[in-house]
Amino acid sequence: CHRVDRIAQVLTRELGLVPGGRVLLRAANTPMLVACYLAVMQAGGVAVATMPMLRARELAYPIAKARIALALCDARLGAELEMARAMAPALAQIVYFNSDAPDGLEARMAAMPGGFAPVDTGAEHPALIGFTSGTTGEPKGTVHTHRDVLAMCDCYARHILRATAQDRFIGSPPLAFTFGLGGLVLFPLRAGASTILLER
Repeated sequence: CHRVDRIAQVLTRELGLVPGGRVLLRAANTPMLVACYLAVMQAGGVAVATMPMLRARELAYPIAKARIALALCDARLGAELEMARAMAPALAQIVYFNSDAPDGLEARMAAMPGGFAPVDTGAEHPALIGFTSGTTGEPKGTVHTHRDVLAMCDCYARHILRATAQDRFIGSPPLAFTFGLGGLVLFPLRAGASTILLER
């Protein structure tokens, strides 16, 4: 996908993402959030998605805990993230999308030539960190490797759901939950199926 390649180029060439670097993702369930997720993994980074309804204090915790220096955020959700930055100074840079700003993600993507060779990550390298909801105390960051991402597709989705390219996936769980990410993005992608993303 050209969008994923261009975002990966922006991450590595302009924003200085190195393999293993964590990137906070903040958006509703949209195609752009999916592209950002995949681009971070393609660039060798570690995606840390957050729920759109989280407030500044709730955002500051995973930023500090995961030592996140870079965020990609839907401009419509920027206010709370800007307030969180004051509480979590590790967050050095926020790049907004759904914005016509000259330094927004779309403008940066348009300047990229396209084509990106994925970073050569290993099966045991982290791909994402999913934070728990914190109902039993402070949220815990659960690290999922590239092997884990494939395993949930090739074990659960293939053998339990038996997804095929003719299937359509739809649901309301946020992509910040690994349940939502699997059921609405990873499972359909692995099966060559379609997904319908509901922003609300």
